[in-house]
Amino acid sequence: MTKTTVAALQIGSRPEGKAATLDAILSFEQQIADSQAALVVMPEALLGGYPKGSDFGTRLGYRMPEGREAFAAYHANAVDLDAPEIEALAGLSRRTGATLVLGVIERAGATLYCTALFIDPERGLIAKHRKLMPTGTERLIWGQGDGSTMPVVESRAGRIGAAICWENHMPLFRTAMYAKGIEIWCAPTVDERDVWRASMRHIAHEGRCFVISACQVQPSPAELGREVEGWPADRPLIRGGSMIVGPLGDVLAGPLEHETGLVTAEIDTAEIVRARYDFDAVGHYSRPDVFRLQVDETPRPGVAFAPFSLPGTAPA
Repeated sequence: MTKTTVAALQIGSRPEGKAATLDAILSFEQQIADSQAALVVMPEALLGGYPKGSDFGTRLGYRMPEGREAFAAYHANAVDLDAPEIEALAGLSRRTGATLVLGVIERAGATLYCTALFIDPERGLIAKHRKLMPTGTERLIWGQGDGSTMPVVESRAGRIGAAICWENHMPLFRTAMYAKGIEIWCAPTVDERDVWRASMRHIAHEGRCFVISACQVQPSPAELGREVEGWPADRPLIRGGSMIVGPLGDVLAGPLEHETGLVTAEIDTAEIVRARYDFDAVGHYSRPDVFRLQVDETPRPGVAFAPFSLPGTAPA
């Protein structure tokens, strides 16, 4: 069977913290079940939060003490991958039969990563993708992923992978994902702009794949009772815009704005071969005699331990 229903869950992190956000996600269980979606994509940094407008007390050349306190609070709200929140999401996946792809702030020691998790109805957490390049001042609070977490995995809906927010603008990253045979491109994001939506249509058309963009929705600073420098008090911090796009760039569902909700569409992965008849970016339309992309998927930990040997002896 090549036809299936897929969905984007447009929702925002709750200001009360990750427990309240998890409750908000779980409240959509019946809607997900009723939709019979085989795949549900959720936004970037959903569990753990996207602190839009925060500066974490950083000035060029020095950091303020209040910024350290802000980071400590953000770290405390992040998610360990063996935490109860992940098991709760695995339960949601199991009960609804939907594979989940969602953004979390992953805690690894003192370092945080902007991560997309892949949760399977039968196998639970099966893969993760750490954002390769945080954008702008996101680099103050998130580490960089490496090539070892760029999965494309099988799901009931098809072969799925993820690119988080502005990673979607990285041409070589996209090429690597196309070469892995991606069929459904998952794009967790907080980018609400019209140009983002154009990018989603471009990627679908370029990769001849289905694209599911899931964006957070956040109220205005006035509604949150806070001030954000340079941001109108009555303008939503993130207005959403979640959408689903077909492999010729046609919008199948959405964009949904200014509200939470489930955006769904029926897709047929058999359309991918038809779409690639006249353009296959890593197949007949490539020129390997002119261009070559080398991808390093080696894990790059901060410290690597190698076998020790004395001079003139073989390693133990």
